[in-house]
Amino acid sequence: MIKITTLKDILALKEDYDIEFKKALGRDGKGKLPKDFFPTYCAMANSYGGNVFLGIKEIEGRIELAGIKEPESIRKELFDNLNNKNKISANILKDDDVEILQFDDSYIVKIHIPQATRQQKPIYEGQNPLLGTYKRQYEGDYKCNAEEIKRMLAEQVEDSRDNKVLKHYDFDDIDMSSFYAYRNIFKSNQPDHPFNEQSDIEFLKSIGGYKKDRETGDVGLTIAGLLMFGKANDIEDIFSYYNLDYQERPKAKTELRWVDRVTLDGTWSGNIFDFYRIVIKKLFADLKVPFKLEADKREDDTLIHKAIREAFVNAIVHSDFTGRSSVLIVKRPDMFGFRNPGLMRIPIDVAIKGGDSDCRNRTLHKMFMLIGYGERAGSGIPKIYSGWNSQDWTKPLLYEKAEPEQTLLELRMINLLDTDIIEELKEIYQDSLNDLSKDEMTVLTTAYVEEGTNHKRILELLDLHPSDISNLLRKLVDDGFLVSDGVGRGTIYQAIGLKEVAGGVSEKGSVVNNVGSVVKQDGSVVKFYSIKDIPSSIYEEINSIAKAVTTTQRTDKVVMNNTIIAICKYGYFSSEILSILLDRSKERVKRYIIELVKEKKVTTLYTVSNHPQQAYTSKDTI
Repeated sequence: MIKITTLKDILALKEDYDIEFKKALGRDGKGKLPKDFFPTYCAMANSYGGNVFLGIKEIEGRIELAGIKEPESIRKELFDNLNNKNKISANILKDDDVEILQFDDSYIVKIHIPQATRQQKPIYEGQNPLLGTYKRQYEGDYKCNAEEIKRMLAEQVEDSRDNKVLKHYDFDDIDMSSFYAYRNIFKSNQPDHPFNEQSDIEFLKSIGGYKKDRETGDVGLTIAGLLMFGKANDIEDIFSYYNLDYQERPKAKTELRWVDRVTLDGTWSGNIFDFYRIVIKKLFADLKVPFKLEADKREDDTLIHKAIREAFVNAIVHSDFTGRSSVLIVKRPDMFGFRNPGLMRIPIDVAIKGGDSDCRNRTLHKMFMLIGYGERAGSGIPKIYSGWNSQDWTKPLLYEKAEPEQTLLELRMINLLDTDIIEELKEIYQDSLNDLSKDEMTVLTTAYVEEGTNHKRILELLDLHPSDISNLLRKLVDDGFLVSDGVGRGTIYQAIGLKEVAGGVSEKGSVVNNVGSVVKQDGSVVKFYSIKDIPSSIYEEINSIAKAVTTTQRTDKVVMNNTIIAICKYGYFSSEILSILLDRSKERVKRYIIELVKEKKVTTLYTVSNHPQQAYTSKDTI
């Protein structure tokens, strides 16, 4: 935890951790734990953790000291409630997670809420998880739906998700060519292993693909056995959202066009092992990494090859195949992207550090390791980072998206201080670039190359205190190198000179930009950021639709939602222009939009939620 010594340090944290400020003064002004603390406690614990500061008021983005007179009474009230099972499902705070900070004659109570482990989740208020489970989103606390809660409960009790026996699934559901290919690789890799002498069924048992459930007596394929060697139709009978997708994209930019693709099209088995065998060759093809000599022999399996292989295997063995996202692998001239359904089981910073692992599909991991395609538990992510660092390429970007739940890893083959990038920036910023320090150049090139950055990403790249990073980002904004959008943890910084792509302002280079676009015949995206952007004929139709809201002071929620959806059928609209069209405040309209996005009735133009050019459209676009 970062030491807090001044109010300035607290302000800096707004762009680092998930932060909540509460006055917490009570009726007598001496201090009392606010009622809305517990939803925040649950939400932060179920998300990424965070810090709550009691005794601070926030006014229009500015923080001011409110001051608490009796902080010890708040500490006692806090732990009394957290240890009351009727109030909260679990207390995950330690004594040193609660600090009392003194400023002048007043006190602030800082409460650090750690991220709960999967064995602790869901953390919920009251006695019913379906009613009292919250998550942190858009700097607010939102109740989790039943699907999210059930997934947490499943993760809580299942150490490995792939060792369950599938009733009525046996060797007939195996693609034998895939299975024999695996056996051949195993024998080549371990020629003296006793498994090589076993029958097919015994071999499959030995590697975890077939077993007997001791409790039920059922005998058959395990989930891992079916996923690894099964047939696509049989796998889809168990996992309705199952999908594997590889795309090779021709240009170093975010777009949906591809020149080569592997997906479940019926031309191959559709199992994980064959997907890996087909795609790994494509990932390695034309990989421009210098070979080295090992004992006078050419060593083609470089650190980069190992990093890509581990990233690929990692995406598979950590996938939640009950999730709604596909396993997606992307190859671009400038990067490799890996996406798997499901959030990480351990915090991202712990995974990067290594030594700790909580693999979702341990049997699949074992199967890959037996043929030399995976690293031991807890060492995979560090190997990826080490491989990329060996080429002085920008640090890998590992992050999560909550809706639908997915984990993403972007490996960019770019040196942030490469002369070609510097030359591009010089064309934009001219001689003013010469005045920047090395740290400032690192921030600017990151924002340029990754098409947007934030405080957390810069904290990964630079060994600086959060307040110093905040000052550095503000200076680059003030000096005209960056533009910022959003507040607090959601602030996105972009280079002034971001290039246009696909008819619109480029977004952060995510490998999962699968949002459909409203496209005109000339290929440009239909986006509206001001009234003047809207053709007069369309404007009249939209005005007619908006009357359902604009002609009344109070509007039913259903009417408001339907009106927003109807307007958004005409293209992508910013929240600002929607607020004008509906004659409602931007904040109020944004609350409706967030819910509509969550319910998938409205989709976003950019995957970064707080993108400066964010706009919204309805599913059934025209």
